[in-house]
Amino acid sequence: MQARPDLSIVIPAYNEAERLPRSLVRLANFLANADYSWEILVVSNGSNDGTEDVVRRTAVEMPALRLIVEPRRGKGLAVRRGIERSLGRVILLCDADLSMPPEHIPDFLTGLAHADVVIGSREAPGARRFDEPWHRHVMGRIFNLLVRRLAVPNVGDTQCGFKAFRREVADALARRQTIEGFGFDVELLYLTRKYGYLMKELPINWHFDAASRVRPGIDTFHMVRELITIRWHDLCGVYGPGRPALDPVPVAQTVPIIERAGR
Repeated sequence: MQARPDLSIVIPAYNEAERLPRSLVRLANFLANADYSWEILVVSNGSNDGTEDVVRRTAVEMPALRLIVEPRRGKGLAVRRGIERSLGRVILLCDADLSMPPEHIPDFLTGLAHADVVIGSREAPGARRFDEPWHRHVMGRIFNLLVRRLAVPNVGDTQCGFKAFRREVADALARRQTIEGFGFDVELLYLTRKYGYLMKELPINWHFDAASRVRPGIDTFHMVRELITIRWHDLCGVYGPGRPALDPVPVAQTVPIIERAGR
């Protein structure tokens, strides 16, 4: 039976053959000195540019790297598959471009000492953005305003691709996730609030990548539609009446990770 690692890093990837190798090497170099065990799962969701071959070649030198192939596109679907197949006691969602320095990873683990979910924030006090065009920032803030009005109030940044979950909480949320597109972030955080899990924002340094897969206008329209879908699903009882029962997980399985990472 495969040993359960302390940390699973889930990377959804669509046509990331160019950017992914650098990100994987950077992550592995940082984690090589970690005093906790880890794995990296790349979930290729409909890639056709050789992304999967890149991961397979990299895995030869990186045994803790695993590839999951999902033939259908959809970042939310890829994330759900990654959570389902991951083994870690803590799960960290990570964008393929690694726009956040991996040096923040211990901060997420430390944050889980006092929360069930820790989300990276580009808006929290102390956060810094680098090289982001003004129009992309304005678009993001407008969408966040809609999110706060319609779904998740008082959260400054729901769309940052870096989020950490305790194992049992990630499983409970993923089982009820319905959104397969970019709006999955909002749905997971909506469910976090609905079920009374404790969520905290973590200020991070974030570097804009001009090769981002987000398509201004088109994807924004789809995400607004998904916001409405989330509220409709809740109204119709799709998410269930209340907080789901969690599988019993001894505290000792998560706390030691956080204590070591926080030293």
